Amino acid sequence: MKKINPLGLFIILLLLLIVLGPLLIPLPPLDGIKPMEALVYSDSQFMEINGVDVHYQEIESNSETLIVLLHGFGSSTYSWQKVMQPFSSFGSVLAYDRPGFGLTERVIPYKEVNTNPYLLEYQSQILLAFSEAKTAEKIILVGNSAGGTVAMQTALAYPDRIDALILISPAVYGGGGAPKWIKPLLNLPQMDRLGPVLVRTIRERGLEILELAWSDPEKIREEDLINYQKPLSVDRWDVGLWEFTKANGENDIDSRISEITMPVLVITGADDKIIPADQSIQLASELPNASLVVIPDCGHVPQEECPTDFMNAVEIFINNLP
Repeated sequence: MKKINPLGLFIILLLLLIVLGPLLIPLPPLDGIKPMEALVYSDSQFMEINGVDVHYQEIESNSETLIVLLHGFGSSTYSWQKVMQPFSSFGSVLAYDRPGFGLTERVIPYKEVNTNPYLLEYQSQILLAFSEAKTAEKIILVGNSAGGTVAMQTALAYPDRIDALILISPAVYGGGGAPKWIKPLLNLPQMDRLGPVLVRTIRERGLEILELAWSDPEKIREEDLINYQKPLSVDRWDVGLWEFTKANGENDIDSRISEITMPVLVITGADDKIIPADQSIQLASELPNASLVVIPDCGHVPQEECPTDFMNAVEIFINNLP
């Protein structure tokens, strides 16, 4: 009888553990989940778009202008709470939670909906659905960080529908997200099981990331901390964040900047530690019709940290639109 090679047996067992372990080992349950009625704001609303309940807040007016506010990664409509009212002097204002964030419903793509709501391309469909529901004649997109990427993607896909962009420290260069070569690995059944558990680490790292977004973290209030942590009590928030991670990756927006010809305002904080100000300055120089404002002593979220300076720049820009 042939002897069993101990090393070979060990390798076989190790491979079985790697392949089958994640599918068989019980995973810790997601704790701290609260019912949606305990999380919503007094003016929260939901619109079903392609099977997903999208959370939004708005200030309506009789204006034909609709200003849509697009938050960045890990953020929510709360990112705009200091500037929504000032924005309303220029038209109706709508802020919504992009799929994977805030209070918008977390779904498993392809199983519960017909399209993948976490894809960058799908974000334009959400924007168009809102604009059609609000019958807007003029649309201004305001995007912070990854929200700026969504704004630019929509402007490229539907240039006749978007009249102007306000890009706040937009995430453009480098593509962002996971590289293409790793996508097949992320979509393995084993990773689909482990992934939601892995992304739960954002609970511990969230405060560190939030402080990095501000030039002066001492300005962050207790109210800010509570509201930034609120989405971590939404049912299946970990699944949504994992699906977002899988769906998003490299894009070609940085190679198509010259195609965005509508008026654009680029705003950055001089002390932005997440998207360095140099990148926003470069973007403004490459856009055909852009103006640039650099706010001193301000970080990655000037609409939160420096709202007065931020709105001063916005007012000048909007008042000078054709």
